[in-house]
Amino acid sequence: MKLYSALILLSLIWGLSFVFIEELISTAGVWGTVFVRCLAGAVILIPVLLLKKKPEKKQRPLPWKAIITVGVFNAGLPWGLIALSQTEITSSAAAVLNASTPILTAVMGFAVFSVLLNKRQWGGIFLGFIGILILMNFQLGELFSGQFVGIGTMILAAACYGFSSQFSRRYLKEVNVFVLTTLSLLVGAGIGGLGAVFTTPSLFTNLVQSVDLLFVGAVIGLGCLGSGIAHLLFYYLINEGGAEFATTVTYLVPLTAILWGHVLLDEAISKNLIAGLVTIFIGVFLANQNIKWNRQANGSLKRKQV
Repeated sequence: MKLYSALILLSLIWGLSFVFIEELISTAGVWGTVFVRCLAGAVILIPVLLLKKKPEKKQRPLPWKAIITVGVFNAGLPWGLIALSQTEITSSAAAVLNASTPILTAVMGFAVFSVLLNKRQWGGIFLGFIGILILMNFQLGELFSGQFVGIGTMILAAACYGFSSQFSRRYLKEVNVFVLTTLSLLVGAGIGGLGAVFTTPSLFTNLVQSVDLLFVGAVIGLGCLGSGIAHLLFYYLINEGGAEFATTVTYLVPLTAILWGHVLLDEAISKNLIAGLVTIFIGVFLANQNIKWNRQANGSLKRKQV
């Protein structure tokens, strides 16, 4: 019962994150939103990291280049793209497009990391693309013109998540998840801060003057809850229920985001939104099949299709 309660709570928090983004971008702008989101999440995780730290006789040096890469592609860049997207599309549409992340993870695995995909996975990728087309009302040309900032940037954000996931599996397996998450959030905060300085130099001065309870609540909700507490819940689900159980949150977040968007922002729930979501879900199910590995006689790993 505790596991399912944690799963539902996590989906509600991450679904609500899209609503908090809507609030923050109106005050902090795109990169200011990234900055406060990452910084607030790191502030929550740093004490946990210090409490869980175990003394070691010999500390392994951290792979800083790989950690910075994950910080860029798992926090700073995609969160900036998501915030930019939500200046043009609803929080519900952003959440549905974000659900295509497992599909784009498979695509990135194939294109960048030489992961072999079977026919069922390719079918899932195709269905995911169809789901995106349904959301666009099959007007593909809009993706390269009027709707690039919106739908196109959300797809790029999901692709960043996909790259980061594959990169982490390959190069950062030995790094503690709390260390990796905290440091990647700090990298993301740095990117958000730099982006804000170059795009809106007066942002931080304006923020001090415009901070109100709604803004503080959004920072706590998006940063402390969505980027801090939510990670702790996710790792709890992985440890207690397994990775497959934890990833079922992928299916729940768009549903809770649509619900939150409708209730709090009065966003319409269209037929295209639901049809696109269902199609993407089926694509995610097919594309998210595990890839097994065979160990060859020489000790190296060989990919095996399943």
